[in-house]
Amino acid sequence: MKKLLVLMSILSILFGCREAKKEQQTTEQVVEEQSPKKEVPFVWEGANIYFLLTDRFNNGNPDNDVNFDRTEDTAILRGFEGGDLQGVTQKIEEGYFTDLGINAIWLTPLVEQIHGATDEGTGKTYGYHGYWAKDWTALDPNFGTRKDLENMVKAAHAKGIRILLDVVLNHTGPVTEKDPAWPDDWVRTGPKCDFTTYETTTACTLVENLPDVLTESNESVELPDALLAKWKEEGRLSQELDELQLFFERTGYPRAPRYYIIKWLTDYINDFGVDGFRVDTVKHVNENAWADLHKEANYAFEMWKKKHPDRILDNNPFYMVGEVYNYGISGGREFDFGDKKVDYFNYGFNSLINFELKADGMKAYETIFKKYNNLLNNKLKGKSVLNYLTSHDDGAPFDKERKKPYRSANVLLLTPGASQVYYGDETSRSLMIEGAEGDATLRSFMNWEELDSLANVQKIHEHWQKLGQFRRDHPAIGAGRHKRLSKSPYVFSRTYVDGDYRDKVVVGLDLPKGKKSLNVKGFFGDGTKLYDTYSGTEVTVTKGKVLLDNAFDMALLELVE
Repeated sequence: MKKLLVLMSILSILFGCREAKKEQQTTEQVVEEQSPKKEVPFVWEGANIYFLLTDRFNNGNPDNDVNFDRTEDTAILRGFEGGDLQGVTQKIEEGYFTDLGINAIWLTPLVEQIHGATDEGTGKTYGYHGYWAKDWTALDPNFGTRKDLENMVKAAHAKGIRILLDVVLNHTGPVTEKDPAWPDDWVRTGPKCDFTTYETTTACTLVENLPDVLTESNESVELPDALLAKWKEEGRLSQELDELQLFFERTGYPRAPRYYIIKWLTDYINDFGVDGFRVDTVKHVNENAWADLHKEANYAFEMWKKKHPDRILDNNPFYMVGEVYNYGISGGREFDFGDKKVDYFNYGFNSLINFELKADGMKAYETIFKKYNNLLNNKLKGKSVLNYLTSHDDGAPFDKERKKPYRSANVLLLTPGASQVYYGDETSRSLMIEGAEGDATLRSFMNWEELDSLANVQKIHEHWQKLGQFRRDHPAIGAGRHKRLSKSPYVFSRTYVDGDYRDKVVVGLDLPKGKKSLNVKGFFGDGTKLYDTYSGTEVTVTKGKVLLDNAFDMALLELVE
């Protein structure tokens, strides 16, 4: 009897364990079914990049607004306005970029600018834009400190946002009374470029009084006396010289001008873990210099990751996007100088800025999307372009009067490739400032007050937010393959596959307001549950279609996980 009771007790325990295991498995199944969507991989080819002028975005620290006695009156929008790294960090932490669907921020150059002002005949101008370097090894105090940069990169990475620094290798800043010229073995001061051949585009100065670095030279040069004296006064002469010694010993490069600057630029990767460079004036520099920059940038990025294994975002390598002025996606991999063609993708560039989309902007959506899909999957397979409609130095943007803010968002954020949102695109910041001449009119301070107070601006902003978030959450939009599903109403699909990761979406544009039927046949099967992120509506595919009834002319459909 006792043996029987013991046996029954053992069976009871075993049965209970089995039931408990079943219950646990069922619970795990439910948790798995209710778990959020699998993590979205970051893909540079489909990135949503926000480009801002550091000085014109947000003033986080008014105490750094004036430095080096930069107090002369300037022409309209030609002086420092107060924007800084602390201001960018504030907006990152507030979630401004996250809400806009941004997953990378490109900032204008942060290095120390010339101290004086130039006078180009239209009034005085300071180096507020960052493209007039005086000392590549220091940050300009108007933009902030090294600690400010460290904090900004950390804040961005904490939100899953990458940082692109704008870098200049082509030229120094102009010569002023406060800023002597670099030595003749470092720079040329003429002739002025006429852009008719490769030679007259590279071995020349872009404009008067913009000394051109001898980037093609392999001749060793000494550091300028003015720079040595500056470092000595700042108490960092020994450190800078020791670092240069180690760099040249490690690499074996000659002490030629470009290698000094490459060392100084890649220090920002090694020290702060920035994720990529936007490279200025690419076609004005011998292309071999960019291969050298890319090699050292990759090395610095890998060193940073080894030192900070807990801060690595993913396995993406260092990213370089180049500004080859007037390059268009139709040119494929090559830029034609007239007497020579150069494939910059062979010299370290993952992507080039595409100057062509603004000309395509008013074509039919399908015409644009089909063209870009074909080019990116054929001529440019494995590489990408960075599309834009507005920028800091393009005097003929797509919608200068800001009359088409919704179309601008649709074209920019839904065209295959990476997208560059220029600060204020999403808030219709004016590009026509009375009294401002040339590029200055494109560079007014960010219109935060209008965003806070004007209903129409808030509505435009909301549209950019919805589209931006959908783009960020779906690599298929920028990096996937495009296919039209129906002509009227216009509906298309995008598909992105990378290993085990698969992303499928459907978008409808120019839809009728009210009741609408969208064809998804052959892409999503009957019974599939979809979510329209634009209207916040869940729908089910029936007979190859989904039905929506709302006041919007757009639908952004994703799978319900």
